[in-house]
Amino acid sequence: MTIATSPAPPPIPVMKTGQKSAFTTDDFLGGKLKILQPEKGFRAGIDSVFLAATIPCDPGESVFESGIGTGVASLCVAARVKDIHITGVEIAARYAMMAEKNARTNGFGDNVRVITGDIKDAMRKDLSSWPAHGSFSHAFANPPFFDNNKITKSPVSLKAVANSFGPEDLELWVKVLATMVTIRGTVTFIHRAEALGRLLTAMEGKFGDIRVAPIHAREGMAASRVIIQGVKASRSPLQLLPGLILHRSDNRFTPEADAILRGGMAWRLR
Repeated sequence: MTIATSPAPPPIPVMKTGQKSAFTTDDFLGGKLKILQPEKGFRAGIDSVFLAATIPCDPGESVFESGIGTGVASLCVAARVKDIHITGVEIAARYAMMAEKNARTNGFGDNVRVITGDIKDAMRKDLSSWPAHGSFSHAFANPPFFDNNKITKSPVSLKAVANSFGPEDLELWVKVLATMVTIRGTVTFIHRAEALGRLLTAMEGKFGDIRVAPIHAREGMAASRVIIQGVKASRSPLQLLPGLILHRSDNRFTPEADAILRGGMAWRLR
């Protein structure tokens, strides 16, 4: 049987002398990571850093990221945990190329493997280039936030892909992560607070010992984001954890948020 392979991704364009760059190099973890990102399109931010901080992995373990983008979340995990093995999937070839470049540039080329493809293919068993089901201790994702039926798509095609999803796509992301982790492995999502009910419904019957950690922009404000982390095949009850406050009254980050964003500290949910 012939296995179909994805075409080689197009190269990241090289800017000519005097031409304005289409990319930026951004600092994460207080400058420990230098991340190449498109100037326009989807750009990773603090959500990716908070997500990475909650992954409860140990040195030598294998983890899986669905939608690796430019690699920010995975590289934050790699910077915190020694000898970690990360496999990330990315549908946009340009982003996959940038993730690979960012891994090499930051010294984690041997720790991060990027697969260019659709996460739907993770459910298949006939693609030898994809990892085996149940082969990861942990899996995580920052799924697209917006419903295709409720927004006007961005004119920037890569941003439109990164920020939109169909009616059943969020449930698909849950199924993919559940398929990729071993029994008692963890899955972790960051999403808008309004998506919490839908995520919990999708996780029902697949995960237990679910921990929900709200993220608040300021004290007294409703949570804008939530971290949801569950254990595959566990029957333990859900726990609602104390929220993380991002900003003080003077608009500076709180010490707790700053320790994660700049210091690379773990945010332990369990």
